[in-house]
Amino acid sequence: MNTLSSTAVSGPLSIGTLIKHWRERRRMSQLLLANEAEISSRHLSFIETGRAAPSRAMVLRLAEYLDVPLRERNQLLTAAGFAPVFQQRSLDDQSMAPARLAVKQVLKGHEPYPALAIDRHWNLISANGAVAALIADADPALLQPPVNVLRLSLHPRGLASKIVNLGQWRRHLLERLDGQIRASGDTQLMALRDELASYPGASNDDRTMESSIAIPFVLSTAAGRLSFISTTLVFGTPVDVTLSELAIEMFFPADEATAAALKR
Repeated sequence: MNTLSSTAVSGPLSIGTLIKHWRERRRMSQLLLANEAEISSRHLSFIETGRAAPSRAMVLRLAEYLDVPLRERNQLLTAAGFAPVFQQRSLDDQSMAPARLAVKQVLKGHEPYPALAIDRHWNLISANGAVAALIADADPALLQPPVNVLRLSLHPRGLASKIVNLGQWRRHLLERLDGQIRASGDTQLMALRDELASYPGASNDDRTMESSIAIPFVLSTAAGRLSFISTTLVFGTPVDVTLSELAIEMFFPADEATAAALKR
């Protein structure tokens, strides 16, 4: 796996090296990227080899077509000698009040079904009351901030012992994490992936997928077996790094018995 990343090296990389890295990570040829960005492949080659210095507008244009995350777009601009343009504010910042309100409304409005907000490393930002009830029996050490949702889910002292289809759910989460790593090259996610893969797994041949439209998340609880399907909500047009990396995971009942149990 190509793991080169501006977050994974100790020294600064040139703008040409970074552009080439992201192009290869996206498996795009110079010709394809040049055509998408409406520049000559010769000019793109000169940028990558350092024979031409891209303008600020060109850096942002190439980053857009390469689907580079906002955090890394700032790094591209810095490498090219320009100031970052995407702010990174704490969610507690006054200017982020509309985003905090939106997250709060979504989480609260989704009750009695579970929903939680996470950052780019799957650390818990906020959750509704339904989530709190599901994780109440987890090892208190796993509930100390920052709470990592993937670690809490798959750790033997977390939810793993309650997940009926642990093998399926574990594979699903690791595949999602693999996709994020391919897209971002984030070394912290790589370390998290290695940790999760080291946990005891479970292979099962149950039939939980036979009538499902998606891989279900099936828990054995005091209220009975609860089966969920999940979806992810993100902000559509963020220009702030923190907001661009925030996601809301929402769980819906996969059957009538789960819906009834949660409503009770």
